[in-house]
Parts: sequence; C-alpha cells; structure tokens
Amino acid sequence: MAHDTLASSSVTAASRGRARPLSGFASGTVAILGVLAFGALLWAIAPESGSRFDTLGQLVEWAPALAHGFSLNILISLGAVAIGTVAGVVAGAIALSRSLAGRIARWSIQAFRNAPWLVLIYFTTYVFPFEFTVFGKTLPFPDWLKVTLALALPASANIAEIFRGAVASTPTTQWEAAQSLAFSRRQVLVHIVLPQCARRMLPPWTNVYAIITMGTALSSLVGIHDLIDTAQIASSTVARSSFTVLTYVATLVVFFAYCYPVSRFTRWLERRVNVQ
Repeated sequence: MAHDTLASSSVTAASRGRARPLSGFASGTVAILGVLAFGALLWAIAPESGSRFDTLGQLVEWAPALAHGFSLNILISLGAVAIGTVAGVVAGAIALSRSLAGRIARWSIQAFRNAPWLVLIYFTTYVFPFEFTVFGKTLPFPDWLKVTLALALPASANIAEIFRGAVASTPTTQWEAAQSLAFSRRQVLVHIVLPQCARRMLPPWTNVYAIITMGTALSSLVGIHDLIDTAQIASSTVARSSFTVLTYVATLVVFFAYCYPVSRFTRWLERRVNVQ
C-alpha cells in the first residue's frame, strides 16, 4: 500500500511538472489572442478612408522597415545588458566591502536604480560628443550606442543588487570554512561563492533583460530609428487612422512575442533553481 501511494504521488508530481509548460503556453496563447482581438476591435471601429485590404497591404510593405527597427531594439538591449552585467558584478563585489569604495558603490547603485531611464537617455545623448578623436583619427559616437550606455546604468545597478542578494544567500559557514583553510576573501568570492551565485542570479538576470528590452522603446524619443520610431514614420506617411491602429497593434505583438518567452524561461529557471 505504501509503495502504491508513493508511486501514485510521484506520478501526480510528474504530471504536474509536465502540465506547467502547457499551462504557460496556453496562457501565452490566450494573451496573444486577447491582444489581437482588442487590436481587431480598435481597427474595426477606427475611421477608414480606403479599403481595409489596402491597409493590410501597406503594413506588409512597411514590415521590413519595422523588422529592421526592432533589430535595433534587440541590439541595444543586448549591449546594455552585456555592459550592465560586467559593471554590475564589479560594482556589487565592491559594494560588499566596508571601505570608502564600498560605500560609494552602494550609493551609486541606489542612485541608478531609482533614476528615471528617460533622464539617463537624455543625459548620455546630449552630454557625450557626437564624435571623438583617437590617435589622430575621428571616430563617430552613434546615438544608439549612447542609448545603450544609458540603459546599461540601471541594468548594472539592478544586476549589482541581484549579485548582492545571491552572495547574501550563500551560507556563512562556507565563508568561515574556506577562510579556515587560509583562503583570502577574494579567493573565497571568486572560487567558491561566485559559481553558486551564477545559478541563483540567472533567473532574475533574464528578467532584467526582458525589462531592458521593453525600455528600449524610449530610444525613439532621441531620434533612434527603432521599432517605435519606424511605426511613427509609417503612420504619418500613410495618414490613415486604421493603419495607425494596425501598426501599433503589430508593434505591441512584436514586443510581446519577443519578451514573453523570456519571462517564461525565467519562471522555468526559477523552478529549476528551487528544485536543485
């Protein structure tokens, strides 16, 4: 009887584990259908000065430009998170110390975590030069790179906090045991604590990436030809209310289709980390 109970409970647990991805896929499908249904309703009630099929055809014509704009959003998000990860881990490691450098690092982390992203984007856009000279050669400093650096600041601050929380979750007995074996604090951090922190940091790190990706929509306010800016140009060029609604619904669907799998992957990683 005990064996039967144990077997049935294990089968139930396994079936629940298999049901989670299906439920996540179903919720994502429902969300996408809901967005499409809402967009279709707005498109249906929008004033129209021409054929609806012509509007769809114009969206197809603008699709390559919209895709090119979204590729710039992806490029900015990848660069911002890459720079922010390196800077965040370094800043988080410095913030663990009780020295003056540690206090400055903690102040900087709190400042950039609570700074408005749009202010940071305007700051980097207008403070940094449009070009600079290195060894007699003039190199351009494109605006998309400035936006990348601006978004890397809050990304680094959030990743530094994630790193601090991962280090704090490491049992103090591991620090004490390693130090009793004549390991320095830096050696304990690099060789013992960091490998454990990487597994704990991965789920919230992917969540930061999804948030930064959605934040790249602000780059259109400083003239970056991303997806939002391309949608604005397309809407003003075609000058149809139904096309404007259709374009922004397509923009919403594109962002959702890219960011939702990242969020689902984050939840899957969280379950894996909790199990291990």
